Amino acid sequence: MDGIAGSIYEFCGPLLDGGTLCLDRLKGRVLLIVNTANRCGFTPQYEGLEQLYRMYKDRGLVVLGFPCNQFGEQEPGKGEEILAFCETKYDVTFPMFAKILVNGPDAHPLYRFLKEKKRGILGTRRIKWNFTKFLVDRNGNVVGRYAPSKTPRQLEPAIQRLLNQ
Repeated sequence: MDGIAGSIYEFCGPLLDGGTLCLDRLKGRVLLIVNTANRCGFTPQYEGLEQLYRMYKDRGLVVLGFPCNQFGEQEPGKGEEILAFCETKYDVTFPMFAKILVNGPDAHPLYRFLKEKKRGILGTRRIKWNFTKFLVDRNGNVVGRYAPSKTPRQLEPAIQRLLNQ
């Protein structure tokens, strides 16, 4: 499988708050995984992501943010700056991971896994821009990949379906 893990639950990563989160702790939850940036035209989506998280976390939704500076250098800050921005500007409470790469040979293993499991338009693997979203069901299956232009609110029906399964 070219070094790609067999399950989403094999991944761990450092959080911006200094902790570590291993995805095996999220088994049985619906995951919405997003590569983020604080200086992007899509940055206001943090508000919608946080709304979804607060609305559905008690039913099993977890939003996971992965800051990335690969697109237009729109996430240049250090971890503490990114976290402060997210908390003060958008009151983000969902887990935010340390900055990663999502494309190229040094892409985070989780993103290599996600891109292999759910390809983009015309079968492409490459992440095209900030705020690309992946939806994972309660069994760890990557069931959706959404372009940055797809708002968190537009994902709500798909999230509700997965939460009701």
